[in-house]
Amino acid sequence: MTSNESAVREFILLGLTQQPELQLPLFFLFLGIYVVSMVGNLGLIILIVLNPHLHTPMYYFLFNLSFTDLCYSSVITPQMLVSFVKQNLISYAECMTQLFFFAFFVIDECCILTAMAYDRYVAICKPLLYRVTMSHHICLVLMVSGYVVGFVGALSHTVCMLRLSFCDGSVINHYMCDIPPLLKLSCTSTTVNELVVFVVVGVSIIVPSLTIFVSYTLILSSILRIHSAKGRSKAFSTCSSHVIAVSLFFGSSSFIYFKASPAGSVDQDKISTVFYTIMVPMMNPFIYSLRNKDVQFALSRTLKKRVFT
Repeated sequence: MTSNESAVREFILLGLTQQPELQLPLFFLFLGIYVVSMVGNLGLIILIVLNPHLHTPMYYFLFNLSFTDLCYSSVITPQMLVSFVKQNLISYAECMTQLFFFAFFVIDECCILTAMAYDRYVAICKPLLYRVTMSHHICLVLMVSGYVVGFVGALSHTVCMLRLSFCDGSVINHYMCDIPPLLKLSCTSTTVNELVVFVVVGVSIIVPSLTIFVSYTLILSSILRIHSAKGRSKAFSTCSSHVIAVSLFFGSSSFIYFKASPAGSVDQDKISTVFYTIMVPMMNPFIYSLRNKDVQFALSRTLKKRVFT
């Protein structure tokens, strides 16, 4: 940094919208979403821990997904809510910390969704080998690998961001410290950062997307060979929930990071980001569990135990 450049000590997050008449309604809307997300994901974690019959690979991944969503929401939403009620100041250190954990949990969620797709592939296409293929050791390796990939990716983004100088302003036109709006504020070259974005995001989106696509192509082929209409319906029901969540998460996140240029409609970017940072963590407990008879049974049994004890 040269002597005539001023180092930014804090940023101003403008939030989701600047229209005064929308601030209060949106505050209560996203507060409600945050509460539902916390209750849903925490409740699912507790259910899985308390019920031994849910201690299977499928629910092991679901446990990690709920934990990630729980942390994910807590990194993003509280800061967003502040923007609706007052000027939202965030220090440089806090901004970089939020960026790190945001990137970490985004990449980790990609890895977990991929592991869940592979689990469904083995369960439907190779049921006789399921216990061996999805052993406790394999599941642990898959999850640890996901956390390691998330850590390396988040560290790469954060370190590259720390090398930039922000002397062209301190106002971030967003509700969080995301990569594209931060790059727009930099008065130094962002070529390295953009390269890291394409490499890290490419690996964490393209590779999982291809893995999920191949898994579901094979799953669909196996389902179509099932003679029982009830069996096909059950398999389709299980897969459809995951496909919806994957499409929403990967679709909205890839739209942000694979545009030809970091410039463009900021409002459009913020709306797209809301889907995978706010909505997906809230929806996952519903689309993965409330339609699941095992989880409904576990919830019913747990509630009965608490009532009669």
